[in-house]
This record gives sequence, structure tokens and C-alpha cells, in this order.
Amino acid sequence: MTPSRLKLAARLQGMGASKTLEITARAKALVAKGYDVAIFAAGEPDFDTPEHICQAAIAAIKAGHTRYTAVAGIPELREAIARKFKLENGIDCDPGRVIVTTGGKQAIYNLLMAIVDPGDEVIIPAPYWNSYPAEVKLAGGIPVFVSTWPEGGYQINPQAIEKAMTPRTKAVILCSPCNPTGAVYEPKDIDAVAQACSDRGIYLVSDEIYEYIVYDAQVSSPARRFPDVSVTLNAVSKTYAMTGWRIGYATGPQEVIDAMAAIQSQSTSNATSIAQYAALAALTGPPMEQARQIFRERRDLMVGGLNDLGLKTPLPQGAFYALADTRSIDPSDVNAAQFLLSEAKVAAIPGSAFGAPGYMRFSYATDTTTIARGLERMREALRKRG
Repeated sequence: MTPSRLKLAARLQGMGASKTLEITARAKALVAKGYDVAIFAAGEPDFDTPEHICQAAIAAIKAGHTRYTAVAGIPELREAIARKFKLENGIDCDPGRVIVTTGGKQAIYNLLMAIVDPGDEVIIPAPYWNSYPAEVKLAGGIPVFVSTWPEGGYQINPQAIEKAMTPRTKAVILCSPCNPTGAVYEPKDIDAVAQACSDRGIYLVSDEIYEYIVYDAQVSSPARRFPDVSVTLNAVSKTYAMTGWRIGYATGPQEVIDAMAAIQSQSTSNATSIAQYAALAALTGPPMEQARQIFRERRDLMVGGLNDLGLKTPLPQGAFYALADTRSIDPSDVNAAQFLLSEAKVAAIPGSAFGAPGYMRFSYATDTTTIARGLERMREALRKRG
């Protein structure tokens, strides 16, 4: 065999690593060299995982729960998830229609691999979480973007989404609250999209991972009224400060969940047994109500500071991200990000990674001292540049 035949798969063409993780790694490398960097890049709470959750994991180890579990998850956790869906989201959900995955990303990946054939189209409102189009492409699909705008609070336009539907459309992905904009979509608009999907036999994928981090709006699950076409994705990562535990979950039509489990059985098998017991403690334990107020205070500080710097930033309704117009720093968001990292020691993500060139995403999932320090450094760097 000649070296010229040793090629990677064509599906990887144009596929890069997560820009969020890349920028975070660069910032942490500067920290390791002794620099003080204000990191507004990663999408994870800075809180520690609550003690009762950690203790549940320790108890699981001591009880010998360290072997394989059912591919779709331990029965107790699937029952708790089904109960949560019914009580909190109004979704009539049987435990048999629940799958536990290795993080929310695997839930999305399993789903797209289960429903998308080569050439199928998947509609995604933009700006979007950067993993959505990447995973659509890995499944052989074609991402189709429908723009939302800061002037409208980045709300979706159901008519625009419906207009983008074609005979090749297999799914629509909605993330509400949205990463990276913080928009919480209006329930009537979600239902309008769901109705259009139902009328045409198109799956509606509802990513609700930020559902508890909401300030000024009401979240809505389309599966409540449109269960036949809706697949609901979630995880314990953001709500319970468990990003590293890697537990996601999903519910949807039985054939979809069964297909997702079949795919998972040939890849990771079950999610980590110990983390499943920790997730059970999270879902059945006390809520982290104080986190919402803490994030609200951080949001107000971050958004107010960015606007004071002349970087127009709409007020997010949920999640913990602010999407700022940084074209006054540099028309290129990549150059703007590099300027802030090198001159202000502030790390944030170029908006082009999310389908928003000319903008940058600032995560306020960090303490107010860091936010204030980072904003002041940005002010000083911009003053020096003139």
C-alpha cells in the first residue's frame, strides 16, 4: 500500500475541533505560563457539583455499581427522567422511551445518525451552537440555516423556517434557551414550527439543556402538544454543574429512541454507571434555585459592561451567554478575539463559530470579580488602541 492511499474519510472535510474548546485551551495555556486571563469562553458553570450528588457517586462505587448497565441507562434513572418530563415539561413519557447518553452531545449525535440519510436537510436557526451543523454533516446531512436577528431579540420566525422546508427536510433543531444568543423562543412560535413539522412529517428536535437558566421568559416543550414528531434532548450538565460527568438524556417516539439505543450499543454502550447514579441524585434532590439569581446578576454586569464599551449586546433571556457586536474592534471576529486575548488577556469565542461573523460570544458563567476585571481590561486595551 502506498502512502497516498492512506487518507482520512471525506466526511471530515471542513470539520475542525470545537472552537469553544480550542479558545479555552489557548487561554488556559496562557494561565499555565503565569498570565492572568479572564476566560469568558467555556459554556460551563463555575460552581462545584453539589455535595449530595458527589456523595451519591461515592456510594455507588462502594456499593459495587461499577459494571455495565443497560445500554439505555439504569431503570431508576430512566424512571426519574420520565417523571421529570411529565411533571416539569408536560410530556407524557414512559421510561421505555427514555435513553441516557454520554452527555448531551451524544444524544444529538445518536439522534442524527438514527434519522438522517445522506442528502437529507436539517434546518437550524442561526446563530447556532457550533456542534449542530458539524454533527449533521457527520451523519451525511446538509445543514440549512435560517437567520435570526439581534433587532428581534434573536427570536425565530416560524414562517421563515416553514419556507425553508423542502421534500428533503428531515428535521428542525431548536435550542431554547439558545446558545449562543440567550434567546428564549416564544411558545406560540415553537408550536407554529411544531405544527409545520407535524403537517409535513418532519422531526422537531428540541434541545432544552438550559431550561432552568431562564430570567425573563417562559420555556416551552413542543413534545407537550406534538409528541409524534418531537424529540426532546436534555442533560444534567448545566443545571447541576455536572459538565464533566457526561450524562445526557432524551425522549421521543419509541422507534427513534430504540434506534438511538442501537447506535449507542455499537459505540459507547452505557453511559458511565457511577455518573448515572450521580444524575439520579441530581434529578431527585433539591433544585439549585440560587444559581438562576447568581447568573442574572452576572448577566446584568456583563451585558451592561459590553454595551458601555460600545459593543451592542441584546439582553439574553436565558442560558449564560451574551452575543456582542464586535465589529467596532475589528470587522473580523477572529481578529477581534485575537486582539482581546493578546492585548487584554480576555478570552471569548468568535461568533463565526456560531454562524454570527462580526460578533463574539461572552460566557458569564464565572464570578463577578472576573467579569468586572475582564471588562476593565477590555476598556483599557481599547483606550490604548485609540
